[in-house]
Amino acid sequence: PMNQGVKTNLAKLLATENLVVDHKNVETASFDVKNRILTLPIWNVSNEVYDMLVGHEAGHALFTPEECHAPNIPASFINVVEDARIERKIKFTYPGITKSFSVGYKELNQKNFFDTKDKDLMKEFELIDRINLYFKLGIHDVSFVVPFTEKEEPYVEQVRNATTFQDVLDAAKSIHEFMKAGQETDMPMPQIPPSPEGNPGPVDTIESDEQEESQ
Repeated sequence: PMNQGVKTNLAKLLATENLVVDHKNVETASFDVKNRILTLPIWNVSNEVYDMLVGHEAGHALFTPEECHAPNIPASFINVVEDARIERKIKFTYPGITKSFSVGYKELNQKNFFDTKDKDLMKEFELIDRINLYFKLGIHDVSFVVPFTEKEEPYVEQVRNATTFQDVLDAAKSIHEFMKAGQETDMPMPQIPPSPEGNPGPVDTIESDEQEESQ
């Protein structure tokens, strides 16, 4: 069984103490960047999955700025790119947690957490969703192949190379504009929840007040 006290201590240690950890019966992990509250779900999963969730949210605690939204860029797009950036940074900062990310995401994939089983990823997932799948599953499991067109590849690389939060905003904006342009050729936009905490990859959310922070 998962020891909540141990995971709370791990989260505080990784994030250098400056947060409150709350264990709740919620669907997924989240981090409130303004109030510094890390919420972890009470799931029946392995310790590796919990360590991955803790590592991911601690990454937001360490590296995601409080003003983490921008006008005219969907929060869900920013989330996907920022997720990839903070996971790279937390694994670089704490190399020992890298295995937890690999094992944890593979376990979630086996449970079909991302709803990809028997799906045609190219046809049924839009670019932003496939980027999310690639950086959460594809890079951790060579057997999980996420397809991209030649025109889409530069946007994947832009996400891979995002170092600063400004890079994140630039990449999210570029992807959004590329996908909007695709509408002219009847490419549907992704069905991503409109709320600030909506995220096509359900392993994490950045919780914040989008209206306040977009002023």
